Amino acid sequence: MELTAFQELTEEIATECFYMTDREQEEKVIQLIDLHHFIDCYHSHFKIIEYINHPVNIIEEHGIKKGILFYDIKHPTSFDINVFESFKRQNDLKEMWFVFVEEDAVCHSERYFRFITENCIEIFYDKIFLFNFFQSTIKELK
Repeated sequence: MELTAFQELTEEIATECFYMTDREQEEKVIQLIDLHHFIDCYHSHFKIIEYINHPVNIIEEHGIKKGILFYDIKHPTSFDINVFESFKRQNDLKEMWFVFVEEDAVCHSERYFRFITENCIEIFYDKIFLFNFFQSTIKELK
């Protein structure tokens, strides 16, 4: 992502998310960076539809609306699958993707598979990925 595009998008977040705390705005910027870098690494044409009002990013790929949730296992946040199921229906999403964001040089896949099993992620999400941010690699887990 070019610096000017990044600046424009962070300004948009600051303007549109004025009701958020500084920490929430920072998390939204991280979400945006993850989304843009993931799109660059995935090598497909995605159109970003929505990323501001929900943790799930809405994109469109070849006319199909999809939701992408980025998750950092090192900084766990609670999530309610029922909320995401409702979000999927309300936004007419055809697929939901769950993307683990990894920043370590060495991947410990077993902790991701354990998390998937313990949280029944594979039941709700159509695809599950492991995205190594700094190595710019994407591994499909489901």
